[in-house]
Amino acid sequence: MTAEMTMTDNLLSSLGLDRPETGDDAVVPFTLDKLDTRGRIVRLGTALDTILSRHDYPLPVARLLGEAVVLSALIGSSLKFEGRFILQTQTDGPVNLIVVDFDAPDSMRGYARFDHDALLKAAEAGKTSPADLLGKGHLAMTIDQGAHTERYQGIVALDGSSLEDVAHAYFMQSEQIPTQVRLAVAQMSTRGDHRPRWRAGGMLIQHLPPNGLSMMADLPGDGNFNNPNSADPDFVEADGWAEAKALLGTVGDLELTDPDLSPERLMFRLYHETGVRVFPPQDLVERCTCSADRIEDMLANSFSEQERQDMAVNGEIEVVCEFCSAAYRFNPHHFH
Repeated sequence: MTAEMTMTDNLLSSLGLDRPETGDDAVVPFTLDKLDTRGRIVRLGTALDTILSRHDYPLPVARLLGEAVVLSALIGSSLKFEGRFILQTQTDGPVNLIVVDFDAPDSMRGYARFDHDALLKAAEAGKTSPADLLGKGHLAMTIDQGAHTERYQGIVALDGSSLEDVAHAYFMQSEQIPTQVRLAVAQMSTRGDHRPRWRAGGMLIQHLPPNGLSMMADLPGDGNFNNPNSADPDFVEADGWAEAKALLGTVGDLELTDPDLSPERLMFRLYHETGVRVFPPQDLVERCTCSADRIEDMLANSFSEQERQDMAVNGEIEVVCEFCSAAYRFNPHHFH
């Protein structure tokens, strides 16, 4: 162990870190008290690799979906109740649909739909950035608290912006909370492994509102962007927030995805001069909520007997989950 690492260990301990450092597939909340800022940092390994490798997406599509999964984990993990956060894009770009579900407190799944020909043309033209792949359309963020409760939804336009830019605009318009987001996705190879593995990291910081709330809002807003007061024309950026943003802007993609750099060490590297408090992590898992019972109920209650007969091929109805690719087969006569 080097002297530098020992010094860092001692400093982390002096800052109150009395637990092991956080590894992959977890979210770590933190506050920057002197900068009036709160935030969360996410690190994804096996969970993200499972989501992206299951469908064998082309690299640009996998990278974009990975960013959407990280963003969903950053926002969805802030829910203080049992419920589902849904991020969905519908656009005219080569990747015309992305859906990510985050079921509080810890599980997520996601998939992307893309046009092969449009993606090939974009790649030939060198236009494979997230903004190029998405094109124009909208992004919806929805909170679903269950069958007997009202859904909350916010919608923001996608007009050639990245997911990071859209997140900034969303929180400013919907929550009126200055927010900065960094997302990074990478493939990394390990000696002896038969293929590269997907990894990702992300950080979200928010300027604390004047009332001094120290926790992220339970809901991401009602999407009322027609309110003329949603943006304050006289807003002056606080010095602390400007510093927090500037330091976050120095973070590289490799730092966000480096398996040897824990979230706590990254926080210390960025904010040790101003002080940072980290809180216990929440583990995250890839978990699909599909099941034979749910699909059977859907077939029984949403389709007529004739429609079920028309679905059958070789005497079976096959339903494949778009998220996890699990295949379910049913006898159409079973529903009589």
